[in-house]
Amino acid sequence: MACVGGSVAVSGTLSAAPLMTTQAVRYALAVGLLLGIARLTGRRVPMPRGVEWLWLVGVAVAGLVLFNVALVRGAEHAEPAVLGVAIAGVPLVLALAGGRPRRAVVLGAVLVTAGAALVEGGGHADLVGLGWAALVLACEVGFTLLAVPVLGRLGPWGVAVHSCWIAVVLLAAIGWAVEGPAAVLTLTPAHLLAVGYLAVVVTAVAFVLWYGAVAALGPARAGLLTGVVPVAAAGLGAALGDPVPGPLVWAGISLVAVGLVLGVSAGPVHRGAAVAVQAAGRTSASAGAAACLPPVGAGATSGRAC
Repeated sequence: MACVGGSVAVSGTLSAAPLMTTQAVRYALAVGLLLGIARLTGRRVPMPRGVEWLWLVGVAVAGLVLFNVALVRGAEHAEPAVLGVAIAGVPLVLALAGGRPRRAVVLGAVLVTAGAALVEGGGHADLVGLGWAALVLACEVGFTLLAVPVLGRLGPWGVAVHSCWIAVVLLAAIGWAVEGPAAVLTLTPAHLLAVGYLAVVVTAVAFVLWYGAVAALGPARAGLLTGVVPVAAAGLGAALGDPVPGPLVWAGISLVAVGLVLGVSAGPVHRGAAVAVQAAGRTSASAGAAACLPPVGAGATSGRAC
């Protein structure tokens, strides 16, 4: 999540680039990198079977394709802070999605969400913008929850590789139809440098780390870590010359920290489900699959968009 938050400044260099084509190139580079590392390290990337394909398509469509579309279209009707606050609601939604969550996890999620919203700040939006913001939230939640059923057997590496290449196919098709086949030729060296950074740090690295965290902690506790994104973005922005955060931002950072400590230390929300995912991961690793490498992501948050 710190990798995702720290990518905000890099993403600004891609504002004029063709979105779908750029994202397709980014995810294609990430797939190549992940497969290359897997081959060099002897790490096996299992092939999906049966209904697993549907879950992976869901991850790619919701977390990688629709998420990007919702961010772009939403920005036409809402200020960035509104979309950021929508993403800040992810910890609370994930905490409540498990059925009977622990009180400490829910309280931690409330604190993290409130703190992230303070860090993001306020903003204005029309009704259409609020609708896009709601879709951003749903897609970010889907990026995590739709992966849970397949993490046990495929592991973080398998989920990251397969969801990314599926997204490449979808994004390339949309880019070809909407932006034209020559759109890739409009990418400048600065664009390609930014895409390379996002492919390595915010996709290949962050996705494996994120799904590893979901497998080890469960989606509810891992979701709390989404609150790190705006904190990392604010910190890097100040380091690069932006104004030093004001009192409200510092208050938000404090709330995020307290919420993380409270929620993550509370233990799995749904112990049976969390232990099942962990056990499956450990079994596949001990068998030589090494698909569950406990460590991202936009992501989401913006792991997929930033």
